[in-house]
Amino acid sequence: MNDYFALIKAAVDVRRYSVAPYSSFSVGAALLTRDGKIYTGCNIESSSLGLTICAERVALFKALSEGERSFAAVAISTSTGEACPPCGACRQVLLELAGNIDVLSIYDDKKYTMLKLEKLLPKAFTNKFIKRDR
Repeated sequence: MNDYFALIKAAVDVRRYSVAPYSSFSVGAALLTRDGKIYTGCNIESSSLGLTICAERVALFKALSEGERSFAAVAISTSTGEACPPCGACRQVLLELAGNIDVLSIYDDKKYTMLKLEKLLPKAFTNKFIKRDR
């Protein structure tokens, strides 16, 4: 098993930057590349709730916009103190763009549960015409 200490710490630390005035549900996420880089993100809410973006997608989009294409894991930390897996939209986007990575759902800011993403989103929608390099 990988040592995910730095990834967990990054997800917990970035949660403080969450902008969640409507839900009061703060989320931090950290995405680990296969070469060891960590990209972080937090959820950002808008009064037009459909424009809100989850922490996991912020981290993924930051990494992709920097040219990253090979990922190992994502860690998610919430303000509830309980393990919380990604929402359905994030599961779809992560699986499509990051592959079948490890998903760490953090609780008590240091412990975690871990599953492969495909376990969280079995029989996911895929576009067979899109070429993937993963």
